[in-house]
Amino acid sequence: MPEKSPPAPLVQTLKDAVLAALIVGGLSFPILAYRAEPDFHNALALQSRWPLVLIFCAIGFVLRFGLSLLAARRPPQKAAAAARARPARNWVAPLGLLALLLYPLAMLVLLGPQAALKWVDTFGVQILLYVMLGWGLNIVVGLAGLLDLGYVAFYAVGAYAYALLAPLTGLSFWALLPIGGLLAALWGFVLGFPVLRLRGDYLAIVTLAFGEIIRIVLINWDVVTHGEAGLFGFPNITFFGWPFIPGPRGFAAHVGLPYASVQRLIFLYYIVLMLALLANGVTLRLRRLPIGRAWEALREDEIACRSLGLNTTSIKLTAFALGAFFAGLAGCVFAVRQGFVSPSSFTFTESATILAIVVLGGGGSQVGVACAAVLIVGASELLRELTFLKSIFGQDFDPTQYRMLLVGIAMVAMMNFRPRGLVSSRTPTLFLNRQQSFAADLVREGRG
Repeated sequence: MPEKSPPAPLVQTLKDAVLAALIVGGLSFPILAYRAEPDFHNALALQSRWPLVLIFCAIGFVLRFGLSLLAARRPPQKAAAAARARPARNWVAPLGLLALLLYPLAMLVLLGPQAALKWVDTFGVQILLYVMLGWGLNIVVGLAGLLDLGYVAFYAVGAYAYALLAPLTGLSFWALLPIGGLLAALWGFVLGFPVLRLRGDYLAIVTLAFGEIIRIVLINWDVVTHGEAGLFGFPNITFFGWPFIPGPRGFAAHVGLPYASVQRLIFLYYIVLMLALLANGVTLRLRRLPIGRAWEALREDEIACRSLGLNTTSIKLTAFALGAFFAGLAGCVFAVRQGFVSPSSFTFTESATILAIVVLGGGGSQVGVACAAVLIVGASELLRELTFLKSIFGQDFDPTQYRMLLVGIAMVAMMNFRPRGLVSSRTPTLFLNRQQSFAADLVREGRG
């Protein structure tokens, strides 16, 4: 009998696309097909939304069809091309820093004081906070290879440290900022001891439990934290003693400017930018020191690390403590930005978002983590502007509810196209004659 010929690429692509549409339909059926709405008798009644299911199935079909066609037409990678990563240009970093410095002033000039509030706060301060958190977690996950699912606990420690100590001690933001970071580092040191012998999934479970323990303590310790009601009324940030308030005592009166509420956010933006650059500079500097090379050795092979005589206990503890320190600093800034802290701001979703930033950006890559933070947080906030979708899917449609769905889709796409992250090349910490980046495929697990 003649052998059966393999199916044509187009036929196989169509089969894959149809199968993907069926999978999307099966997964979205219990969530999108029906919606419980109260009727006139205040009883829940199911309303069908089959057009929405069909739209999602069509999106799945088109995406899978396009991805299969791209994969079939993709030329094989040449070894010579994969062996050398494209060198970074020297002018990118100064130009990016200049853009960051001019961003709030440009928004103020282009949009005016009132309209610039959202763009400076949401698309400036908030994104920089997540960049700083991503760089802090990158020390633990990207450099040391320790999977931490409870990183938001250190973020909460810094925020509550400022909210509790500011009214009790009367100290300023600048005095409490290092205290919040050190308290978070202390808790990172405490977390490091129970997990010294744990790796992989077991380490992730323990750190997840630690994050939930901190959140539950914040909820139930009503005498100190006020539970779900949270803390508010603590002192706000000042420009070295000049408060951002209208009147003769305010910052605007001292410098001869008309008062605008955006002035406080611009000052806060530059503070977060300074702290983020501090976190980046410390990480890059430590990576070239023995402790940084010890983190990378621990990430690659803990057994080999021990056989070389390295103290894995101190290596893990320093990674946890330093990563927690930067989270504590970010927590202090979060407290003065919001003016209110509560346990609902420090859920597991925050830890998952920060971890997704590190994974999508590329573990160990500072530039990749920053780019991923801009994409994930910025795209999530842009969903709030898509109000025109309500005319298509109904007035009850809220685009922000699909934020984590988009993050999941981005994770799946990244694992298919760039499994090493947005920035897959790594710069070695040690080199002989000249420093040169190399492709992640040339090293074990894509790390340099």
